[in-house]
Amino acid sequence: MAIETSIKSEQQPARKSASQTKARVKKMTRADWNFWLDVFLLLNFMALIWAMVIVQFVFPAGPQSHGWLLWGWTYVDWCNVQFAVLCVMVAAILLHVMLHWSWVCGMVSSRLKRRDADGNVLPGGKRWDEGTQTLIGVGLLIVVLHVIGVAVAAAWLTIQPPPG
Repeated sequence: MAIETSIKSEQQPARKSASQTKARVKKMTRADWNFWLDVFLLLNFMALIWAMVIVQFVFPAGPQSHGWLLWGWTYVDWCNVQFAVLCVMVAAILLHVMLHWSWVCGMVSSRLKRRDADGNVLPGGKRWDEGTQTLIGVGLLIVVLHVIGVAVAAAWLTIQPPPG
């Protein structure tokens, strides 16, 4: 009898713990994140184009659109939708750049190769270290943000009220 019991226990598969029986959850790889972010950016871009076409071509121009409705929304509501979609797209683009930051820094620094006083590229193809590449990338980002800021400031300072 004792022999039969040991044989039966050997034939029965070992019980799996609760953690082993749960379905394995696949972690998203960096490539998965990039893919789904790109899909989201494409869909967001399509929504932005749709909202822009509605604002530009479906509604009458500016003041003439007063009182007109599309699906219960006014011209101003559709302009707000367009701006909201644009803000979401900008945030997604910033996330996209953050995911590719080392590549951005590497490309910018490779285009700014070290040169001697005569403008010739230094021999040996020496590249900057990662810290220097990051500083160059951050410098580029600062320049881009300043150009946008100056353009907005110029518009804000030169806007003219209606005559009256």
